[in-house]
Amino acid sequence: METLVQIVGALLILVAFVAAQYGVMRPDAPGYLLLNLVGATILTADAWIGRQWGFFLLEAVWAVVSLAGLARALRGI
Repeated sequence: METLVQIVGALLILVAFVAAQYGVMRPDAPGYLLLNLVGATILTADAWIGRQWGFFLLEAVWAVVSLAGLARALRGI
């Protein structure tokens, strides 16, 4: 089950990344930021549970930055 959670979190981030690379999504679009936020939050929780502190730091910062970007994007709408 843990592996499935990791795959789902990673896929959310990767879908956003690939979409941005192919011009389907802009990196400042709410959908892109939401995919990153949800994926990073899932991976942050998984890293916390597994006591993987480097991974936790990476994903926690990714989630916080995505949340801040999403807040900016939504204020601009």
